[in-house]
Amino acid sequence: MYSPSYLELYESGQLEDRVDQLTEISQPCRQCPHLCNVERTPGSLGVCKSPREPRVSSAFAHFGEEAPLVGRMGSGTIFFCGCNLRCIFCQNWEISHGPDHGEVLSAEELASLMLNLQRHGCHNINLVTPTHYMHAIAAALLIAVEKGLSLPIVYNCGGYESLEVLALLEGVVDIYMPDTKFFDDQVGERFLTAKDYGTRAREALRAMHAQVGELKTTPDGIAYRGLLIRHLVMPGSLAGTGKWARWIARELSPDSYVNIMGQYRPAYHAVGDPQIGRRPGHKELLDAREEALAAGLSGRGFIKEI
Repeated sequence: MYSPSYLELYESGQLEDRVDQLTEISQPCRQCPHLCNVERTPGSLGVCKSPREPRVSSAFAHFGEEAPLVGRMGSGTIFFCGCNLRCIFCQNWEISHGPDHGEVLSAEELASLMLNLQRHGCHNINLVTPTHYMHAIAAALLIAVEKGLSLPIVYNCGGYESLEVLALLEGVVDIYMPDTKFFDDQVGERFLTAKDYGTRAREALRAMHAQVGELKTTPDGIAYRGLLIRHLVMPGSLAGTGKWARWIARELSPDSYVNIMGQYRPAYHAVGDPQIGRRPGHKELLDAREEALAAGLSGRGFIKEI
């Protein structure tokens, strides 16, 4: 059976060292490429608008994620509040943009959530939007490991990540699951709170792939290590699906697991927007899939039906 690599880090004492280093990076905060350098107190918040203490919206066995994560018993998903991208089309904007949503948890309480999901039979611990709370999540993981946690850790993020932090997550995270939003920085700047999203996301994906490689699964199809890439098709080809596909096939691997998602709908400030105020058309979705195949991707994870 697969053993998460953080167990080896724990036995060697390195996991505790990583917690200390992530805590140092968090105050003043430079946990993502924004490098806000703020204390994250009520009067000094950064782009993510989040305090240092993790705010959690919900935790449950999720059956709506990708099949390799869900299996039979579900993905043990923990939804964190706040976000360092603050997309204007966010479908979870109440959680990601609302400063007072969710419940503030201590490291001990967060560790208990992880252990409860393991007792429920979940196949992994799926951390949704963890970027700005990794100092606290790592501290909770240390406690949970001491009490018997042994599930793979899924880092489910928006793709705007710090290479400094990713280096500290090597051996801590088993499965990276980044979104790839906009390939071109100039396009992304209009819809995200990031002027260099495409550039930083590509750097992050290279680092993630170097750590964990292609997605690996057990004989019954359950993911235990590797990179799982999500890409949301936007109207008017604004996300650059073909560019992403060509880059992934060339720079990472043609066998990368890429979930090309067709469920975009305008929400939050995207409603009425002249560019993204509509859903992608049927032909746009078909073209996106064909672009990905033409780029040389093998089709692992592609949408089967549109």
